[in-house]
Order: sequence, then structure tokens, then C-alpha cells
Amino acid sequence: MLTRAAAALAATIGTSVLALAPAEARPDVVSYRGDYAPGTIVVKTNERRLYLIVDSDRAIRYPVGVGKAGKQWAGTARIEGKYRDPAWAPPADVKRDHPNIPDVIAGGSPSNPMGVAAMTLSGGGQYAIHGTNKPQSVGHFVSYGCIRMYNADIDDLYQRVSIGTPVVVTQR
Repeated sequence: MLTRAAAALAATIGTSVLALAPAEARPDVVSYRGDYAPGTIVVKTNERRLYLIVDSDRAIRYPVGVGKAGKQWAGTARIEGKYRDPAWAPPADVKRDHPNIPDVIAGGSPSNPMGVAAMTLSGGGQYAIHGTNKPQSVGHFVSYGCIRMYNADIDDLYQRVSIGTPVVVTQR
């Protein structure tokens, strides 16, 4: 895992060309072909993978947990907010399905499903890319539409992108 200082040196934040992290980084740098600008986040729901586009030939790939049946979505958004140890208020559909969940769970609490960081997406604040307190859920169809990442991975991605970063979610 990179230290914060090393990660800051290893990555260019924002939608400019991204520097690749040293070999110790968890995420995979993979060959990638697509029509996305460098700095774009692409989530392929059926693969349960998130790609941060580096250039026309490469992306950084992370495993993710995605929306369960009936809760998946596809479309475009932008990162609207970035938060460390965020508090979490369950959306109405989560509260309806689990009425005993508290109205707010404090950031840093072991029961907070947002993990160490969250990046909210434009479009009403319903969805986010965030860490998780249930790492076993990464790689599965598990959420109400949010994109779950290992805490180490959301920390890495958080340092690489900025507010305004485009996000594309596909079901391919």
C-alpha cells in the first residue's frame, strides 16, 4: 500500500494524464481500449470492475461490488463530492427494506457501510463510489446501486481523482 505522500507523488490528480503508481500498488494496470478520455472512471457492472482510464491504451482496474438485481443502473455522472470517514444516512429504499437501521451511522463506525472514503455522484446524491465494512461483498452484486470498493482501493482512487471527474456506468 502506498503512503499518502508517495501516492501524491505517484498520481496526477484530476482529469489530466494520470501517472502510474509504483509496483507495490494493489490495483492492476491493464490494457484498455475504449472511447473515454484519460481520467474517466468506467464501471462495468457485469464484470464487477471499475476502470480509471490512464490513456488510450491503459487503465487502472479495481474489483468492485455493484447493484444487486433490480438495483442496477447505467448512465453517466460526475464526482460531486469527496468525503473521508463519511457518516451515512440510509436512502429511503434501504430504510424501507431494513427499518431497524439507524437514521444516521457515524463515520468511522464499524457498522458504517461507506468504509474509509466515499465519492458521491451527481444526479441526486443517491449513489456513491465508496469503501466498505464488508470486504467479502466486493466482486458481487450486492448494493442498492452504489459501487463498493475495498478500503485500500477507494483510498487509492480517491487520491487519483477530483470533483468533476466523469463516471460512466455500463451493464456490459
